Amino acid sequence: MAIDEIIRTKTGIQGLDKALMGGFPQGNTVLISGGAGTGKSTFCLQYLINGATLFGEKGLYISTEQTREELYKQAAGFNWKLADLEQRNLVKIVYFDITGGDGFLERLTALVQEFKPKRLVVDSLTTLTDSLMVSGLADDKGFSMVQIAETVNPIPRTEQIISKGILYKLFKEIKHYGLTSLLTTELPEDQKTLSADGVSEFIADGVICLRSMTVGDSNSRNLELRKMRYTPVDGGLKSYELTTEGITLS
Repeated sequence: MAIDEIIRTKTGIQGLDKALMGGFPQGNTVLISGGAGTGKSTFCLQYLINGATLFGEKGLYISTEQTREELYKQAAGFNWKLADLEQRNLVKIVYFDITGGDGFLERLTALVQEFKPKRLVVDSLTTLTDSLMVSGLADDKGFSMVQIAETVNPIPRTEQIISKGILYKLFKEIKHYGLTSLLTTELPEDQKTLSADGVSEFIADGVICLRSMTVGDSNSRNLELRKMRYTPVDGGLKSYELTTEGITLS
């Protein structure tokens, strides 16, 4: 398929869309990796708000860390009228209580079928995976494990193997919806992988790394397009700023 034949989902962040040759390939699942304070949640909010206001596309934001009220407060700092977009049924914010023990995939599927979004955000994948590990996921029919071929290679189900099973299942189900999705993950400064779990970057269609470094009184922020399936990209480090209008690439 030629580049100009790929259906794109624009982020509305001009420098980023240019680097993506027009936007994310529609239906891609993209990992947004970064440490604390790099703007992962801001990036995701901006993606949904631009989708609603610039392109008329509905967006679903699943948060495992911030409540609706906290996200409203964050959006207000950029003069984004998140509450208004929710009232107009263009954006839907859902807080998923990781201590609740509900079947995450069943709830997500119901929300997608009811709201019919074009864009999806899961913030954060790290918190969600950790909670599902603790909640006895192996017995959850809504999140059945990837089977281990124990007859061929009888490996015990260690925490790492179970984590991989959870992630493969999650990404497979999200891809099934056909939405262009962003999933955030923590990226500690000394981490050699591109995600907190060290697996997601291999499963996701794309990986965008956000990094921030403070030198003296100045702060340097860099965005890196590490991976994007189904399209060439203008890779390399790109400087970005967190301004009153959100993330801007220079």
